[in-house]
Amino acid sequence: MDKETSKQEIKVEIPASLKGGVYSNLMGVRHRKEEFVLDFMMVTPPEGTVTARVIISPGHMKRMVSAIKDNLEKYEKKFGKLAEAAEPGKPAMGFQSHSQ
Repeated sequence: MDKETSKQEIKVEIPASLKGGVYSNLMGVRHRKEEFVLDFMMVTPPEGTVTARVIISPGHMKRMVSAIKDNLEKYEKKFGKLAEAAEPGKPAMGFQSHSQ
């Protein structure tokens, strides 16, 4: 059987609750041997909300990073070089004194 006849088409549907997507302006990543956990957040100080959590196997994480890198290179080739966003400031903890 050649490659063309062995390919299987998979129909993927997006549930209505996900069609609009979610906005994220911050992402946190944690990992353990079996998985990576990506928390996408919408932060508007003084608070934030996790808008999506994606749990992915290490092998798929490697493929995802490669796909993102490839798409970023294609984007920059078409639209120009992007500047990396500035690191967000750390929120102040505890009691703060503000002079006027």
